[in-house]
Amino acid sequence: MKFERDNPPRWFASDNNASVHPAVMAALERANRGHAVGYGDDPWTTRAGALFKECFGASSETFLVWNGTGANVMALAAALRPWEAVVCAETAHINVDETGAPERIAGVKLLPIPADDGKLTRALLEERLAPFGDIHHSLPRMVSVSQPTELGTVYTPDELGALGEFCRGRGLVLHVDGARLANAAVALGTGLREAAGPADLLSFGGTKNGLMYGEALVFLDPALAAGASFLRKNVLQLASKLRYISAQYEAYLGEGLWKENAAKANAAARALSAAALRKAGVETAFPVEVNGVFARIPRALIEPLSREWFFYPWDEAAGLVRWMCSWDTEGAEIEAFTDDLARLLRTPPR
Repeated sequence: MKFERDNPPRWFASDNNASVHPAVMAALERANRGHAVGYGDDPWTTRAGALFKECFGASSETFLVWNGTGANVMALAAALRPWEAVVCAETAHINVDETGAPERIAGVKLLPIPADDGKLTRALLEERLAPFGDIHHSLPRMVSVSQPTELGTVYTPDELGALGEFCRGRGLVLHVDGARLANAAVALGTGLREAAGPADLLSFGGTKNGLMYGEALVFLDPALAAGASFLRKNVLQLASKLRYISAQYEAYLGEGLWKENAAKANAAARALSAAALRKAGVETAFPVEVNGVFARIPRALIEPLSREWFFYPWDEAAGLVRWMCSWDTEGAEIEAFTDDLARLLRTPPR
């Protein structure tokens, strides 16, 4: 389904489409004065680095990059050799939404596993890894999970702990794609480090939660960070004017903005889910744990509803759609959207 990007004006399409938080814009404005040494040798990057250590541990090493795909690609390239492979859920961002970049740039094979709720389990991993071990197959070396998953489900600490134990027993590296880690941490009532569980590598994002651009690769196992400063340049992820990414993370981590914004987005998704059920009888396909609502509506309603509200079908044939909330989603938008949904369900188009 194609959408006119300038119409409709009201959106539940993606938290990527949300505006930049005023505190982040103010931080960028403060950083935009005078000259500063490029490539990270500036005060903003030094201060941001200290904040990352506060969040993720004194032994962690953080490298700021342009985007989430870059963080994921750099993570795979740092930990894997060309004959090695990464196991992930079939719905994982690295498998579905990165246009083959992990395989092309990191040069490693992906081994996806079907997972109904987007979560990998020890049983699924054991079944998938059983056939491997000879020279005719890529050798599994990493397990990559998304926290939260692309279906909006959240790994509990026990679930991530079990995956970490499995990885340690098999000599595997555990990578967490945390593009929305802040939302997962709020849902779990934990800090960011706890939400990542026993990860060795973490792709950490803020763009979906009020930042303008710029993500981070956090090495929670510092042994994996050897050569990472060279690797970041090699995979095209070193920003010359790095102070503008770093300044955003000063506001995001130092002022608790990550938690405030994620709490607003998560609450908006819960309100949207409740209103859709109350007004239109629409139930969700997966638990609403973070800021995404996955619902099934009649296929015939997807197109007329999207004339007024921009959102993405997740599985159009099955009538499964995704409605994303963000830090700036307003209650009035939720009420108007669910009113339109209920109206169309009462009087469907011919």
